[in-house]
Amino acid sequence: MQDVLENNILRFWMEKMTDRENGGYYGRIDGHEVLHPTADKGAILNARILWAFSAAYRVLRKPEYLEAATRAKQYFIEHFIDREYGGVYWSLDYLGRPVDTKKQFYAIGFAIYGMSEYARATGDQEALEYAIRLFECIEDHAFDAANNGYIEACTREWGEMADMRLSELDANYPKSQNTHLHIIEPYANLYRIWKNPRLERALRNIIGIFTDKILNAETHHLDLFFENDWTRGAGHLESYGHDIECSWLMHEAALVLGDAEVLQKVEPIVQMVAHASEKGLNADGSMIHEANLDAGTVDDDLNWWVQAENVVGWVIIYQHFGDEAALQKAERCWQYIQQQLVDYENGEWHWSRHADGTLNLDDDKAGFWKCPYHNSRMCLEIIEREF
Repeated sequence: MQDVLENNILRFWMEKMTDRENGGYYGRIDGHEVLHPTADKGAILNARILWAFSAAYRVLRKPEYLEAATRAKQYFIEHFIDREYGGVYWSLDYLGRPVDTKKQFYAIGFAIYGMSEYARATGDQEALEYAIRLFECIEDHAFDAANNGYIEACTREWGEMADMRLSELDANYPKSQNTHLHIIEPYANLYRIWKNPRLERALRNIIGIFTDKILNAETHHLDLFFENDWTRGAGHLESYGHDIECSWLMHEAALVLGDAEVLQKVEPIVQMVAHASEKGLNADGSMIHEANLDAGTVDDDLNWWVQAENVVGWVIIYQHFGDEAALQKAERCWQYIQQQLVDYENGEWHWSRHADGTLNLDDDKAGFWKCPYHNSRMCLEIIEREF
């Protein structure tokens, strides 16, 4: 895994995606290995680059990873931070000028994740201060005090938005599992280095949101979209990749919080959600994306990010609960990744393979949603763990 991390993933981003002309990192390389130097630069992509190289430096201590992380941090602060209204812009043009100024809380969550990881890796006070400021943005503007939980998005000036969707693939509802997932993740990471009472309350609360609101008690899957009052929206959807990712991130948040009572409540749910995700497992260890039970449709693409989270999720089930079969699931999926998704010739991983085994070259190799985060985190999580 360290070889794949360093020579396949991180090298690709340093050598092929570093924008030495306009700063930061390029916005896109398509599935046919063509660089698009004038593609827009997304907040999510750049925050995830910051996280990946910060985490790699923290674990491996190689100066080139610190240099890449620092480049990402400085560019993010200089260009993505909205100095007038706070928060971060959704996207910039290739010259670093704001294109879409909406405040998507998913993106702000990743900015916290990246800044907190840089601070964790280096002790850098500036990054910590930005992470804290962005945490306060989410708490001040996204938290629904009447119904609990966090809304999806606001205008640049923190006003209401009619279309709050994270992407064109998402349903337009004010709350989602996905945004809550990527708030619990940075909040836990920030709490590792900043033991603040407001953050502790928020982390404790969002763990409860997953166990009491987002978890479907009947199916043990995690529902995806919600009205403000937590009525499930968009029909009966199951996202197997999000199930397995949520299972281990919920557990990690409870471990970081350090409350034995919370952990006791969470651990049975962690195992239930992981085992519910098995509905998406194939015999070769790969995991399909999602299903719409109301429509009877299945998205059986084998996406890179789903496979990465599948490996980590089952390793955690093995490590903490002694489930040998879980380790075998992780090993089978890791074999699938190496054989079917890793691009040994050009670097990085392909977006996906289709169910018939053909390679998906229509989606990006690197881009707005294709970042060095799920796959580098998988490698780092396994490298760091002691069994």
